[in-house]
Amino acid sequence: MGKVTYSPGIQYVKGSLAKPKKVDGHNHGDYLIATHREAPTTSNSCTNLYVRKGNTYEYPMSQTELAINARNRFTAVSQAIKARKRDLTKLTQDQQAFLAQRDLPNGKKTMLAYYWMICGAEYDEQHNG
Repeated sequence: MGKVTYSPGIQYVKGSLAKPKKVDGHNHGDYLIATHREAPTTSNSCTNLYVRKGNTYEYPMSQTELAINARNRFTAVSQAIKARKRDLTKLTQDQQAFLAQRDLPNGKKTMLAYYWMICGAEYDEQHNG
């Protein structure tokens, strides 16, 4: 991380300033990323500069079975949530069940989190017995 001061007239820069170029199947160069914190703070330093390796954002070609299963579960559950949100026959029942569990110690605080819990449990029951 580096502290940054820009030329007069430039208050701050946000985003990628440089990206690696892919030539003959491999990357040349690194990422140069500038950030600017907009949240209220007492610090005078709110602009930073980072350098990341050129292959930082690449997904490894050899994926583990665990990673593939997690990605498949995420896809299936998110599609089930989308379908369940549109199903008007279950909407009232889902809202009542959500409100009943919301204030419990391990209750989900948002309807979306509740849907993830319900649809995720259904998926796990179907696929893990």
